[in-house]
Amino acid sequence: MASLLDSKDNPIRILIVDDSAVIRRTIRHALIAHSDLEVVGTANDGAAAVAFVQHTKPDVMILDVEMPIMDGITALKEIRKSDWSLPIIMFSSLTKVGSQSTLTALTEGASDYVGKPDNTSDMQEFLTVLEQTLIPKIRALCPDKGLNTGLAVRKLARNNTKDVLKPRTAPDLSVAPHPVPSSPAKLFDNNPIEAVCIGVSTGGPAALVTVFSQWTEPLKVPVFIVQHMPAQFTELLAKKLTSISGMPVKEAVHGEVAIAGQAYLAPGGHHMTVKDIGGRIATHLNQDPPENFCRPAVDVLFRSAARAYGSRLLGVVLTGMGSDGMLGAQHIIQAKGQVIAQDEATSLIWGMPGAVVRAGLAQKILPLDEIHTEISLMVSRKRSLA
Repeated sequence: MASLLDSKDNPIRILIVDDSAVIRRTIRHALIAHSDLEVVGTANDGAAAVAFVQHTKPDVMILDVEMPIMDGITALKEIRKSDWSLPIIMFSSLTKVGSQSTLTALTEGASDYVGKPDNTSDMQEFLTVLEQTLIPKIRALCPDKGLNTGLAVRKLARNNTKDVLKPRTAPDLSVAPHPVPSSPAKLFDNNPIEAVCIGVSTGGPAALVTVFSQWTEPLKVPVFIVQHMPAQFTELLAKKLTSISGMPVKEAVHGEVAIAGQAYLAPGGHHMTVKDIGGRIATHLNQDPPENFCRPAVDVLFRSAARAYGSRLLGVVLTGMGSDGMLGAQHIIQAKGQVIAQDEATSLIWGMPGAVVRAGLAQKILPLDEIHTEISLMVSRKRSLA
């Protein structure tokens, strides 16, 4: 019978791509110290990485951005021409220039990113980043390998579903939701939609590009977005989405009145809520403690939007790690609003949408390339019924 001990027999196979021999060696030594991780190759430029994956496909690639011969962005694009399933983690500087490059990589199909320490010569800081950030992300992107191997692990996950779906911070009893329904939520077809809230995390930039690039004109309602990202990325993401969509996107500003045809992205490091003030909905920002280890958090936005819009709200949960958005979706359903979740097949990580689906809160479960159409139809159809 399979067990946790099987991780040695089914390790996560990793390719390290960086032009610095010191960094490649440091990453390798950190990874192989874990029995569930195996380094199957290293490369010092993007061209070598592309050639490697053509004959030996790893389970995960760690990819630098700035390299000679072929940079990481170009290598990513080349790999994605034929392979969208290989998890690729960008490992690069989070300076202003580095942030722009990393965001470009994320919107071109990179699975996730980890920021290199500013001082890569500080070995203790570097190792801390590897152990606390990079390695957990590697494991999360390979749910059937390494420490995740075996029927015992999957059985344990099934038996502890209630624990998995619990909030990771102390609940606010003033907004505590009712018990989770055991069957899919009822679809309230006669409710006009006056706002859309989108929650997304790992794999989010590429998913948002897919959705927003299909809108050639603004929706007739405001859209509020929480993407788990640090501050230096969210402004860049808003600009990127605006550049490829007929629906303009901006970072939310505290106290700004929301208008139809505009999308508002929560700034990194700030929770975003919406409040009805004298009949007008305005965005509010705060730096309250993280929820689900996140700030901004989807649950925070969804709760506030359910109070402000009630049955006129559509919540959408896209790809992402963890369960952020599940408790917020409960509030939307309790207010007789609508909830859509991305399906497992098209999610990079079916954590957040999966939590919503398992809790019986998703009225529709759709592949990513159908979500923009469904949002448009629900907004236009239900407004016509108002």
